[in-house]
Amino acid sequence: MALRPVNRRSVPEDVFDQIVADVLSGEMQPGEALPSERRLAEVLGVSRPAIREALKRLAAAGLVEVRQGDATTVRDFRRTAGLDLLPTLLIRGGNLDLDVVRSILETRLHNGPKVAELAAQRGGKQAGEILDQTLAALADESDPIAAQRYALDFWDHVVDCADSIAFRLIFNTLRATYEPVLPALAAVMATEVERIDDYRALAGAVTAGDPEAAATHARHLLEPATTALLTALAHLEEKQ
Repeated sequence: MALRPVNRRSVPEDVFDQIVADVLSGEMQPGEALPSERRLAEVLGVSRPAIREALKRLAAAGLVEVRQGDATTVRDFRRTAGLDLLPTLLIRGGNLDLDVVRSILETRLHNGPKVAELAAQRGGKQAGEILDQTLAALADESDPIAAQRYALDFWDHVVDCADSIAFRLIFNTLRATYEPVLPALAAVMATEVERIDDYRALAGAVTAGDPEAAATHARHLLEPATTALLTALAHLEEKQ
């Protein structure tokens, strides 16, 4: 565990980030005990309250288990962490984790049609105006990054119509993870965000209350770009 003194301007955050990096990299394995609070404070050159605050955050994130009077141990984050860890997993050491990118794309393709289906069943009839406004803005937008944001807004409204807290939280996390890398994806996503007629067909199915058609149009819209990105990832992995 290569600990180093932290920046005192954001002490708990720096402690948190250092331990997260060691846990996610596998340097610290599930079941392994962290050094004591006293030892961590000495090595990092910070106060014990700062260590406790960082450990609370790590425990809340599902990365460690803190037992009063006992050692703090690393947990298997794949079994205990939540969606809020996804942005941290996506970019580590300044590089995209291709396995995480793949899982996000697979989730997008799998969940999109189901969300559209639920939207048509539950709330689509009231969404026609806001979906039309969003698509008008998307159609008029020439900047590829801004266009992606309008496309995300469109899906945001569809998720609202689906009225599912689970899908809403998943979408929130995926959007927060996706937005920082919009510039890198602009070229690949351009063909999708330019398919205005496909967006309109999906919006029409949602507002008409046709779940089967909504799911079909969503899959038709999402599949080409998703497949292209998955293929590109496979090529990148072959080169590594």
